[in-house]
Amino acid sequence: MVTLHVNGKAQQVDAAPDTPLLWALRDVLGLTGTKFGCGMALCGACTVHIDGRATRACVTPISAATQKQVTTIEAIGADRVGKAVQTAWTELGVPQCGYCQAGQIMSATALLKQNPKPTDADIDAAMNGNICRCGTYTRIRAAIQQAAGQKGATQ
Repeated sequence: MVTLHVNGKAQQVDAAPDTPLLWALRDVLGLTGTKFGCGMALCGACTVHIDGRATRACVTPISAATQKQVTTIEAIGADRVGKAVQTAWTELGVPQCGYCQAGQIMSATALLKQNPKPTDADIDAAMNGNICRCGTYTRIRAAIQQAAGQKGATQ
């Protein structure tokens, strides 16, 4: 048994320490908002926060998350910055198919917590590696700018 602190609650996970965090979240804890995309940390669909840092859950063993705070898309809206990102996403109609959006929102929230007023270059660097197969990158950037309260955030 491994104890993980997920979304503010201690959770017992009956899995080997090398089990990817993604599978513990989805299969053991039933938190299916975090998606499997590539299994190699290349697409960003599985992004969660570990102690506030955007982390790819598909390649992170649960042993690396013990004694740390894990936040998933299911709880990000309880955070002021996460809620602002989700609101901007909705208002600007960012999602198309929606599959990658949980990871996109998690990465965007981590960025804004570290850098509340990012430049376009900052946004591009932070979001690099989060793939949107529908190509909504322009709307993603605009939503991040809107969540940051920046003037001129356009769709």
